[in-house]
Amino acid sequence: MWIYLIQGLGFGLAAASQPGPLQTYLISQALTRGWKKSLVNALAPLISDAPIILLCVLILSQVPDWFQRFLYIAGGIFVLYLAYGTYKTWKNFDENQTQPESKIDGLPKAVMMNFLSPGPYIFWSLVTGPILVKGWRETPVHGLSLLLGFYLAFISALMLIIFIFGTAAKIGPKVNKAMLGISAVALFLFGLYQLWNGFNL
Repeated sequence: MWIYLIQGLGFGLAAASQPGPLQTYLISQALTRGWKKSLVNALAPLISDAPIILLCVLILSQVPDWFQRFLYIAGGIFVLYLAYGTYKTWKNFDENQTQPESKIDGLPKAVMMNFLSPGPYIFWSLVTGPILVKGWRETPVHGLSLLLGFYLAFISALMLIIFIFGTAAKIGPKVNKAMLGISAVALFLFGLYQLWNGFNL
């Protein structure tokens, strides 16, 4: 149980730290509307991810073992690729870069943005999906532990980003860079772990 919870926490932090449309949107909302009005937008993945996870898990649960092994290996390579990209972003991080204002706001817009983004589909198909299926087959508690850890870390980190950029613009970029560094290390370790699972499944 604990290994799935820890994996969920690590992947949740990594997902929140990845530069993407949702994160950019949340930051722009925090800068333009303040953290109190923007905080609810961090809950968008809880709404938009449910059908995505269900679709990915239903597909993954029907595939043979060799294809799951392939997904583990492909997912491990993809996670290492994300780790490298995150490391490059951390290395070239510009603390003086400002986020553009966004004219769209509100939780429905955040949900739609996340639902139409390819990121969650890729993440739940290649990265966390195979782990969720494997854990659920062992016992539902393992699968639920992964989901709990993931969304606990993911939503908390998104809320932290909103709070930081909404209240302390000077501190925000430094904390964001630190999160990127932690994310790069976490992604690298989990990428290696997924490759190990793929070759030993």
